Amino acid sequence: MPNSNPWFSHFVPASLSGLAIATGVMIANPAPTMAQAAYGSYVGIGGSFGLTEGSDLASEGSNSGGVIAVRYRLLEVPISLRAQALISERTAIVPTVSYDIPINWQTDAYIGAGASIVTGGDPEDTSPIGNQTSFVIQPGIDYSLPDSNLVVFGNAIFAFDAYEEGGGAGISVQGGVGLRF
Repeated sequence: MPNSNPWFSHFVPASLSGLAIATGVMIANPAPTMAQAAYGSYVGIGGSFGLTEGSDLASEGSNSGGVIAVRYRLLEVPISLRAQALISERTAIVPTVSYDIPINWQTDAYIGAGASIVTGGDPEDTSPIGNQTSFVIQPGIDYSLPDSNLVVFGNAIFAFDAYEEGGGAGISVQGGVGLRF
């Protein structure tokens, strides 16, 4: 019996499409076995765009705002500690631990897991990723601009049970520019 949940019917095909594209890129541009990206940690700023809404009755609408992103790359292992602050009517702090996949010397794809912790503001207001604390999955990509200290980053955050009244999942996308340290 097919799942009638509209979020599920959009999320699964989109996720499978993203996986197929990422697999094609990695096959077309295989990274050397010991490749590690030529950059490490960074601090960045950019935009955050909420793609989902909670309950219409509770005015849990979608929201957009700014993002402050931090990546700390652990040495010798393909693991990074990441944190993002999604700033809007309410602020969501999203700490994650990611597994990094080097695509080439300038590019890392990653998948992270963590939490979205919503703070401040009126309880009815939302952040770009909902209005309550929830578990998150975060796929993304980092690209180091050659001959500079700049990193371009982009990711999506999928938060489960992100809305207090609506109870649905929250999805947001972020992008911006960071400075390596």
